[in-house]
Amino acid sequence: MSSFEWKGVFPALLTPFDANDQVDLAMYEKNLDAQVDAGIHGIIIGGSLGEASTLTIEEKELLVKFSVTKLAGKIPVIMNIAEGSTREAVRQAALAKEWGADGLMLLPPMRYKADDRETVAFFKAVASSTDLPVMIYNNPVDYKIDVTLDMFAELAALPNINAIKESTRDVTNITRLRNRFGTRFAILCGVDPLTVEELALGADGLVAGLVDAFPKETVVMYNLVKAGRMEEAIAIYRWFMPLLELDIHPKLVQYIKLAAVETGIGTEHVRAPRLPLIGEERERVLKVIRDGIATRPKL
Repeated sequence: MSSFEWKGVFPALLTPFDANDQVDLAMYEKNLDAQVDAGIHGIIIGGSLGEASTLTIEEKELLVKFSVTKLAGKIPVIMNIAEGSTREAVRQAALAKEWGADGLMLLPPMRYKADDRETVAFFKAVASSTDLPVMIYNNPVDYKIDVTLDMFAELAALPNINAIKESTRDVTNITRLRNRFGTRFAILCGVDPLTVEELALGADGLVAGLVDAFPKETVVMYNLVKAGRMEEAIAIYRWFMPLLELDIHPKLVQYIKLAAVETGIGTEHVRAPRLPLIGEERERVLKVIRDGIATRPKL
């Protein structure tokens, strides 16, 4: 797939593990089938929800190659890069291309809080090392680095940096980006509980989390907003909101994996240092999930 649009619903896929802490490829395929059947527009492998920080390079390779073969060019396969060193990020960009990925999602440097100049240099070094399309993931809440409008103005010099995952949690940023850059960058909402607001303000799509458990509802909601059928979209959104808020908790991986178990398309195993939910917390999250399932809207 030589070119694609950063547009529509891009699940940040979970990485299902089995009881022996191995990638559960059969469950990964089951979830991927459910996503494709629902009409998603692309997939992202090894994001925060995919437990990027604990995946080995061999596991990334397995997931990317499996997905590329299975999807056979029907929708783009995006690999996430979240590394501490520029050199390793550049290496992974080359590997992603070799494995057949169609594009990259790129986080700022991990562990070291780079300043603006260093962050721009990091993004430029990785993007200029590859011809794959790059989406910059801007999430200052979780990753402590804010990619400002002035920084994006510098990054606009690189033609293959062509999308932004907007996770500042400030919906007005959509309008600022549009006013400053027009359509130079595609903008994808990266915060589940802001989906409808950001799509209504002109975001091109979303990098979604609860889609991993509820693919159909997510795609239908996106399609309704884009068709201007706001009342119908908002009705689904109101039902969805308690579930979508699971995406903005530090334990989003455990929460969303539990949701995917409850909808039959996931496993609960997480990779240490994460631990499975127990006790009151597990019961509380399960109640949110089960209440949502019990009142699922007729689509």
